[in-house]
Amino acid sequence: MSKPVVVLLGKILHAPKEWQDLSSIATLYEDSSKTKEELIAEFSAGGKFSEAVALFHTHSSGPGFTLSADIIDSFPATLKFICHHGAGYDMIDTDECAKRGIIVSHTPGAVDHGTADTNMFLILGALRNFNQGLNGLRRGEFASTTPLAHDPEEKILGIIGMGGIGRALKKRAEAFGMTVIYHNRKQLSDELADGAKYVTFDELISTADVISLNLPLNAGTKHIINKDTFAKMKDGVVITNTARGAVIDEAALVDALASGKVYSAGLDVFEEEPKIHPGLLENEKVMLLPHLGTHTLESRRGMELLVLDNLKSALISGKVLNITPETAHLQK
Repeated sequence: MSKPVVVLLGKILHAPKEWQDLSSIATLYEDSSKTKEELIAEFSAGGKFSEAVALFHTHSSGPGFTLSADIIDSFPATLKFICHHGAGYDMIDTDECAKRGIIVSHTPGAVDHGTADTNMFLILGALRNFNQGLNGLRRGEFASTTPLAHDPEEKILGIIGMGGIGRALKKRAEAFGMTVIYHNRKQLSDELADGAKYVTFDELISTADVISLNLPLNAGTKHIINKDTFAKMKDGVVITNTARGAVIDEAALVDALASGKVYSAGLDVFEEEPKIHPGLLENEKVMLLPHLGTHTLESRRGMELLVLDNLKSALISGKVLNITPETAHLQK
């Protein structure tokens, strides 16, 4: 029997040997399409990928980065698995995949530590006005010109989205003396919550001193932080975001910073990356990073290896290890 066809959309940078090792159980192809039309033609009848069973989908640029409904519609009936490189997967139309019976996996766990470290850096920097101090120093100013800031000790950290990253952040925050509350799609078991208190969304945004966004971007979470939610927050709240930029209405955040409702912010992600709202760039009370949450060799290799583990499991058992909620019903 011929081996199942697996197609790589993008590049593998940190686990090339392990990718090639997959050839023992699959026929491997690497996409080189320059346009969406070329990519669709490859998957269509008679195309090079017309018998594909699974995809290794990466964050690399190219026409296969965003898997919209029209691209998914071109996939052959044989294609049953998309194994995505990343915890976030908003660039894949998972609802369309579910309609087509295509299971989508992602890589939670592999990104937890790198993203949580970045998140804690942003919390500390935003609380302590470190960005103002850094910028002032480069202007020849010294510490006396930086406004007095805040310690993390005894502050309430509200985590919105208590998945693996949120739970890793909880441990780091508690080491700095913070108390953690959280809101999630559903309440965690006592074991997973590990002492963090589950609260409603409204209770979290109205009582937390620091609010950290660690939830996926979808139709229900876009602009979950907006003008109305800012109005319910404590005066002087701190906001951090290492999830996806569009979970915050950036224009509303700029206004909240200008009014003092938000004391400071720490952002690793933005609504229209790489474009950044000028009101954020101009405000020194905002810590800005260029999406560095998983920008470590360890995180990137771990993500690629987990994609390969999902692929191997899919090909051997018909099940992925890290299924997305939108396609979970397809896997018995």
